[in-house]
Amino acid sequence: MRARQVVIRGRVQGVGYREWMVREATHLGVQGWVRNRADGAVEALVAGEEAAVQALLSACRRGPMLARVDDITDEFAEPPTGPGFQRR
Repeated sequence: MRARQVVIRGRVQGVGYREWMVREATHLGVQGWVRNRADGAVEALVAGEEAAVQALLSACRRGPMLARVDDITDEFAEPPTGPGFQRR
């Protein structure tokens, strides 16, 4: 299992980004969580098979229809302790 800590910047709050990411992650079988940050970014911990994690990261570069993604940073992380993918 591969895990990544991800920060997504742009117009990503108030556009349904977290709900969209929960649906995408669940569809791909990825575990973890997603939350808004005080600085206007969205942060997520994603974990799963490498191909599924990479597919989710690629989708995050586009985001939902109303979002505008300017930048994504990711780094290796420890996998989440719980199952499923949750919005925080």
